[in-house]
Amino acid sequence: MRFKEYFPYYKRNLAIAVPVIFSQVGQVLVQFVDNIMVGHLGTAQLAAASFAGSVFINGLIFGMGFSFGLTPLVGKAFGKGRFREAARLFQNSLLTNLLISFVLTLIMFGLSFFMDRMGQPAEVVKLAVPFYRILVISIIPFLLFFSFKQFAEGIGNTKVSMYITIWINVVNIILNYLLIYGKFGFPHLGMIGSSVATLIARITMPIAMLVVFLKKDNFRRYFYFFRQSDFSIQVVSRLSKIGTPIGGQMIIEVLAFSLGSIMMGWFGDVPLASHQIALTLATMTFMVSTGISSGTTIRVSHQLGAHRFKEMRHAAFASFHMVLGFMTISACLFMLFRNVLPQLFTADPKVITLAAELLIVAGFFQIFDGLQVVSLGALRGVADVKTPMYLAFFSYIVITLPISYLCAFIFKLGPVGIWIGFLAGLMFAASTFFLRFNRYSKSLIKRSY
Repeated sequence: MRFKEYFPYYKRNLAIAVPVIFSQVGQVLVQFVDNIMVGHLGTAQLAAASFAGSVFINGLIFGMGFSFGLTPLVGKAFGKGRFREAARLFQNSLLTNLLISFVLTLIMFGLSFFMDRMGQPAEVVKLAVPFYRILVISIIPFLLFFSFKQFAEGIGNTKVSMYITIWINVVNIILNYLLIYGKFGFPHLGMIGSSVATLIARITMPIAMLVVFLKKDNFRRYFYFFRQSDFSIQVVSRLSKIGTPIGGQMIIEVLAFSLGSIMMGWFGDVPLASHQIALTLATMTFMVSTGISSGTTIRVSHQLGAHRFKEMRHAAFASFHMVLGFMTISACLFMLFRNVLPQLFTADPKVITLAAELLIVAGFFQIFDGLQVVSLGALRGVADVKTPMYLAFFSYIVITLPISYLCAFIFKLGPVGIWIGFLAGLMFAASTFFLRFNRYSKSLIKRSY
């Protein structure tokens, strides 16, 4: 198939993906602004935010990944016109995600009592623990919001979560400014103000989503199908069989980066602050890729439900083209402006110099990072989630962490060595995920004849 023949697929994919991209980037934009504001409080505060975030993100990402299991199931049911089945999945996911969020909150809060045993500087730990505990509470409302979000995306509506996310993020940024610096009569909370602002914003998100669902006919009609008798162990099991491997795969990747952050902390607060800057910038571009990936899951699941396997494959490959183009541009920008971008976060010359070095490696892994996440989105669209979780484990735990440790501490490459390990793991993951979808989609087309 020639590139010009993909143009209709680019258009349809972007129509779904762009709102998701804005929603995903909006989430990270708040973290971006958080880090800028916290960074201006001092290097220790920025390092503490990095440490707290690297622990917290593991629980949050697992919960988000678990909720992602709803989208391909709803998408397939929607593609077949089975609206009652879609509503039943939504009803059960609300309860399941709520229970998962409570369990995660208890587990993550318990981890705060062990943060002083992770080899970080004492000053960093002291600042990080109260900041972290407030963030942990925000898991419950955030995952409830994701129940609504993933259902809406499953039926092809990606705009509502975008609008709510953008609006709430504006509120979050304003609250950051007021509470971190104590402006206009608000208390001066320092870096704690950032986590309080995040908690308030995340409590507001599911409330706003519920209001929209009750007001809009295309959402409200699904509530009419809700029945107490429809709460089902079988449906929960279906959601868990898809959601748990997705959550597992996502937490494996994040865990590798989190453990990399902990290793970075062994070098001191300057490398940890530099790592946070480079990681925040890389996460911004990754969220664009994640938006394309989510759109790919929706498009692939709809085509799968309608048994249009060729169109399903073309939709996925259109997303591959888009993410490779975007991440190539991102890689060039990271390398060209590596000495300028860190200055947005800090004036510390040591932090800026090291962050610039890390951005060179980040530039190299942009393409592989984008390809692996969109390939995963395509695999999720066909509900292929268990094997990718094992491949993720091999990529990020068996390959990434040992190479990071060897390069950083044995071969004496220092902080840059940790990021070389990230690059190696992403290269392997991107290759295996892409090849798996390529082979699977070809087999579906072949069997359809």
